[in-house]
Parts: sequence; C-alpha cells; structure tokens
Amino acid sequence: MDIAEVAKRSGVPASTLRFYEEKGLINSVGRQGLRRVFGADILERLALIALGRAAGFSLDEIAPMLGANGNPNIDRELLTQKAEELDATIQKLMAMRDGLRHAAVCSAPSHMECPRFRRLLGLAASAAIKNKGSDKRLKRRRGKGLGF
Repeated sequence: MDIAEVAKRSGVPASTLRFYEEKGLINSVGRQGLRRVFGADILERLALIALGRAAGFSLDEIAPMLGANGNPNIDRELLTQKAEELDATIQKLMAMRDGLRHAAVCSAPSHMECPRFRRLLGLAASAAIKNKGSDKRLKRRRGKGLGF
C-alpha cells in the first residue's frame, strides 16, 4: 500500500507517516517510484500508535511497545503506571469541574468572598508552583512552550 493510500485509510497525514518512519515507529517496505510503500500491518501499527497517544504516552514511550519485529511488546507495568496517572488526572479534573460549577452558581457577592472558590484558587496556585519544574523539563524535551 503506498503512502497516499495509507494516509487516506488511516487519517494520518503523509507528513506524519514520514516523521513516524524517521523516528523508527513504522517502516516502509520499499518504493513505488518516489512514493513509500508499506506492508499490510501498517494500519494496525498506526492504530497502536494512535491508542498510545490517546492514552497519553509519548512517541518515545510507544516505540519500544511496537516491537522491532512487528510484534507488539507492550509493557504491562508501564500500562499500570499510565492508568494510575490517568486516575490522578481524572480526580483533579473532576475537582476542578465541581469547583467551576459551584463558582458559576455561587451566591457570594464576589467569587473572592466564596470560601470554596478561594480553596480552588489555592489548589490551582499550588499545582502551578509544583508543576513549574516539570514544565521546564517538558519545554526542553519538546523544544517549545506548552501554550499556557
């Protein structure tokens, strides 16, 4: 299957396919003229990459899971760790959602006079301070800012 067909069937742009190949996540099996040609397992491999990305794994974390010989080698311990990270994120997001819903209907004259909103504000501030170091590491690793 040539790169255009893979892009069409997978929804992954050709530029991303070339990037994935450069990173060693996928391999073309040859060329048809100037176009890369991929084996029959490419769509399944791209689906595994998409699943990993949706779960929050980096491409560097996904690469070893894909297996060198085309057979996935998924680290169960890493899956458990990611599930625990997702649980923590879900809890934080639920608390944020509940706080925002409260703030939207709070009867206090000002949000700054609402004890629950002030608690939410304090949590956000402490999380920002705690994550300041990890944001710097992410920026260095990604080579760009986070956008917030």
